[in-house]
Amino acid sequence: MNQKTGNDFSTNNMKLLEERLRRYEDEVGQISNKSTLIDRVSYLRKKRENDVSKAIINIEDSMNFDLCFVLDCTCSMSRYIEATKEHILKVASYVNSHNSNIKFWVGFCGYRDHDDHIDRLQIFVFTNSLEKFKTYITNKVMAKGGGDTPEDVLGGLNAAITEMTWSNATRILIHIGDAPPHGRRFTNLIDNYPNGDPNGLTAESVLKKMKLNKILYYFGKINNSTDVMLNVFREIIGEFPVFDLMNMGYNPEVLVDKFCKATSSAIFSSITLTTTLRNSKSIYSLQQKKLQINPHEPDWTSHPEKIGKLLCRIPPRTLAEVKDEYYFINSSFIEQDIFFKLAPQPFSVGAEQYAYFALDTSLGQANKLVIKKHHDIKIGTIERYLESVEIFNIAYFFSTKFNIAAERVGINKKVTFINVKILYDEIDNTYYSVEKYINNAEFKKFNVNSGLITEFHSILEAFAHFTYKYTEGYLVIYDLQGADLHNEFLLTDPVIHCIDLLRFGITNLGKGGIQKCFLAKHKCNNICKKLKLNDDLLEGRCYENGIGVEKDIKKAFELYQQSAEELKKT
Repeated sequence: MNQKTGNDFSTNNMKLLEERLRRYEDEVGQISNKSTLIDRVSYLRKKRENDVSKAIINIEDSMNFDLCFVLDCTCSMSRYIEATKEHILKVASYVNSHNSNIKFWVGFCGYRDHDDHIDRLQIFVFTNSLEKFKTYITNKVMAKGGGDTPEDVLGGLNAAITEMTWSNATRILIHIGDAPPHGRRFTNLIDNYPNGDPNGLTAESVLKKMKLNKILYYFGKINNSTDVMLNVFREIIGEFPVFDLMNMGYNPEVLVDKFCKATSSAIFSSITLTTTLRNSKSIYSLQQKKLQINPHEPDWTSHPEKIGKLLCRIPPRTLAEVKDEYYFINSSFIEQDIFFKLAPQPFSVGAEQYAYFALDTSLGQANKLVIKKHHDIKIGTIERYLESVEIFNIAYFFSTKFNIAAERVGINKKVTFINVKILYDEIDNTYYSVEKYINNAEFKKFNVNSGLITEFHSILEAFAHFTYKYTEGYLVIYDLQGADLHNEFLLTDPVIHCIDLLRFGITNLGKGGIQKCFLAKHKCNNICKKLKLNDDLLEGRCYENGIGVEKDIKKAFELYQQSAEELKKT
């Protein structure tokens, strides 16, 4: 092992700064290489402010959503029709309990079969009155009809997509059925229309319209007869969530509870996707990538051992170091040789990264790792991975401060962040971020950088508030996700909203993110009160109104200019 000081890295300072600026320039269009460093920084800050303003408008729009239930309404589906009616008010109560800014529009499209003629399709257009929706399902929708095994699935989906007015940014279609569409492509069971839909609809034509309309598809699986249909759909649009509604018995409460969880999950994931990936092409591109993942750990004996280097950095020790954007460039690094094995396929894919199983074989024993690689990143590019390590180290700094303060007031459950390092593959000239694999832990997303709370925990919301207070409005750490263990929250991949928009990557929504994605939505809880954060939030409104923020931005920019001029001389 070999420790290098900041001075040892001084010759690389300009290169690292250039890479950071180039990353932002790639997002906004390249600027002439003849521009001075100061001109580039000034231009990028202004451009980032404009981009963030647009992003926050998109976030606010994404909180309004259309939710359409597409249901098989033949005789076998009476229990599911009843559950659709009963669960909608419970879903609204749960979703809005910590997200009062979310607005619902809900609609319904029921389908039966071609021989049911005028009763084949039944549509209830979108309404923001959940009571009207419930009344309609109660009084107007009955389980009846059907003949052969397949039903008019494609007709129902097509009607929902084309005959309903989808107007909100987030668009969700939840399809629940116990039978496949017509045609030998989908089933070998008794079928009055073995050549497919008699009206000429195909899965490709229907799902293409769904993609063009930016509608996100979810399916509630009741039995195995729809498995072939789901595989055909995946070939067309990629992977999508399938909710398990099988083996529910005849207990209506259990079924309603399942419906509530499935619908709430669909709402939260759809809003997150719409916020993060702002067009249908990106969303469905991500779904196609999910088809390439392999969730199973490989047989490591058949994979070669690779050699690389681990690069980690010493966390900041003071708030001044946290606020110094050049601390990251000039701080100490520790370099270590590593032998490792890497799975050939990712086990997971998100909006930004692939995740791979890996093994650290350096010490003669196999320690499991998770290696993450950014989508479409140039070979040999390190900047985005340095950014991940910087975010981790700053989050780690605040978690230690928070845990000390929380323990003093009798809160013993800790907030911990998984250590992130950079891995350089010397053979392939490729960088990754790497972290320890957590065994037997269910991964959850607790909140999102847009301010959406998907699973409320008072400790985590208080932690975010704590970071705002501790830094006097300079930053907020959010987008908290990971494992909820007995004595700690073990977290990974947080986001930092910071008033300096040239730090912490494109997920940093700056002053606007602090104001609109956190302050405007945060409600102080019992832990905030124990830590006396609630009074500070009121005092801190000067930051929300821009008084303290502008002063800090000016100071940060002056420091940036001064440091940049010093770097030009090295």
